[in-house]
Amino acid sequence: MTLGLVVNPFAGVGGPAGLAGSDGADVQREALRRGSRPKAGERAAAALRVVAAAHPDAEVLTAAGAMGEEAALAAGLVPRVVHRAPTPSTADDTARAAAAVRAAGASLVLFAGGDGTARDVARGLPAGTPVLGIPAGVKMYSACFAVGAAAAGALAADRLAGAASPTAEAEVLDLDESLLRAGRPEPRLFALVPVPIAAGRTQARKAATPASEREAVQRAAAGAASRMRPGVRYLLGPGGTTRELGRQLGLDTSPLGVDVVQDGRLLARDVTERQAFDAIAGHPAQAVVTIIGGQGFLLGRGNQQLSARVVAGLGAHPLLVVATEQKLIDLAGRPLLVDTGDPALDARLAGHIPVVTGPATASIYPVTAVATAATPIEGASECV
Repeated sequence: MTLGLVVNPFAGVGGPAGLAGSDGADVQREALRRGSRPKAGERAAAALRVVAAAHPDAEVLTAAGAMGEEAALAAGLVPRVVHRAPTPSTADDTARAAAAVRAAGASLVLFAGGDGTARDVARGLPAGTPVLGIPAGVKMYSACFAVGAAAAGALAADRLAGAASPTAEAEVLDLDESLLRAGRPEPRLFALVPVPIAAGRTQARKAATPASEREAVQRAAAGAASRMRPGVRYLLGPGGTTRELGRQLGLDTSPLGVDVVQDGRLLARDVTERQAFDAIAGHPAQAVVTIIGGQGFLLGRGNQQLSARVVAGLGAHPLLVVATEQKLIDLAGRPLLVDTGDPALDARLAGHIPVVTGPATASIYPVTAVATAATPIEGASECV
């Protein structure tokens, strides 16, 4: 078994900048101007450190520089560069790099990025090539990702040891970022790829909220509104349920951004990570987040403005979680997930948390940190 790696150096850079994606040079430049910095290489290195712990002499087939070589070196592994791309690299360079690592003999291709990177990697690979995403993007609707960097590394290490997990076809989804920024996420199927599957380590595709759930969304939002306290600054994260909460408060909140609300007033709309951090400084504050349907993520998927330093600044009870009961039922006992990129913070957030489901109801539900690559926690309980 031979490991390949492709890193999209700009993956995820638009998230903390509040740009709902990172596709295109103009968006990337604007994200950097707003103070965001790429972290895909760091995520890739974190995955490879898990590999290195089990296989210190493993060779990684990869592209030069920030497209993979640097991450392999940072993890203490030996990179064999099989592709060189110009700087900055493009989507076509990602596809070419994927093709090159496969042609050089990679039997599993790891890639660090989001849905756009998954699309480009799939485009460059022959049909039937096993792949696994290290989540590092803004959009991660697809089912070809591990739940976190450590989980991706553990799956790769297992395959190198010959104890490979079974593979299953997973969907590569992508969407038009201009529609996403307008509040119209419309993912389409781009490809099907074989992915190593292991409970607690690979994520499901994002599930849409059906029309029949609209009334339940309204009830859940009403429950969250009733729990908002005077004098507290709330960071309203993206999602249909939080959007409904804003509507019930009479506020014109952003469709998929993060907004700052206090005492029924909209203090700031569609803020960046830096603006969110500044907004909560010196104030009692809490983030209002909802659950990504089908996946169970609370943090680290589509709401990167709520970074580790922002969440850490929210105090002892940083999250007000709101979701419909059906979203919890659909998880079938799998835990909610947090992936801020800070393992210590994620571990602090793990445990059990109330999830507001209505004006007078809440469910106590388990939360786990993806950095542990743990198997699902059973036994969520309901209380009123």
